[in-house]
Amino acid sequence: MILCIRFRLGAEREALLPELARLAEDVSPVVQAVPPDTLLVDVRGALRYFGQDAERLASVLRVRALAHTGTACTIGVAGNPLLARMAARQAEPGTTLLVPDTPEAVAGFLHPRPVVALPGVGPGTARTLCAYGLDTVGRLAAAPLGTLQRLTTARTGRELHEKAHGIDRTPVVRNAAAQSLAAERVFGRDELDRDSQRRALLSLTTELGLRMRGTDQVTRALALTVRYANRSTTTRTRALPEPTAHTT
Repeated sequence: MILCIRFRLGAEREALLPELARLAEDVSPVVQAVPPDTLLVDVRGALRYFGQDAERLASVLRVRALAHTGTACTIGVAGNPLLARMAARQAEPGTTLLVPDTPEAVAGFLHPRPVVALPGVGPGTARTLCAYGLDTVGRLAAAPLGTLQRLTTARTGRELHEKAHGIDRTPVVRNAAAQSLAAERVFGRDELDRDSQRRALLSLTTELGLRMRGTDQVTRALALTVRYANRSTTTRTRALPEPTAHTT
């Protein structure tokens, strides 16, 4: 079983993630940090070693995080990282949500959810699928693989087909380098001033540049998401001419 632990870390407390990862390693050595606030923990070996179920181990980790760092968390428990991530997003704050590792339980958890709830399904792909009536994961799972590949691409269609059936072959990799870094700024009110918006963007790039240089990483693409007062969003991405960690 896989635990996805989402900690309540503000920007000023993100430096605690390595310490929280070390606490999790006392339960299972297979811990992957997903900055800025998430850990993936493979507890399959720990279940037999401690003679406890995954929910009990999740409770132990929650108590340890609170006791050592004062950090609350929400935990998703499932048979693979995809389902564990989704469970952690759906769980109430400070609770654990378990998706039993059976086909019936996986289908019951996935099928009622909108397609945009699947990790990796962006607004563009969601619009395409919804235009053909594939607006829930259940309808997506019922669609033939060939249909999904015609609507998208061969690779994307296969990924959608597998995700809709709760299939994820991605392993939890110990001490893996982060594949992405994220930072955000929340305005205290609806902000129309361009100078304030630009200052927020500059501070975001400064923060991300510092974090990448601190871990000897570079990036090859940037994505910016803006959330409006009505909770709609706009996302733009840009590939860089060459990978970099320079703030400029």
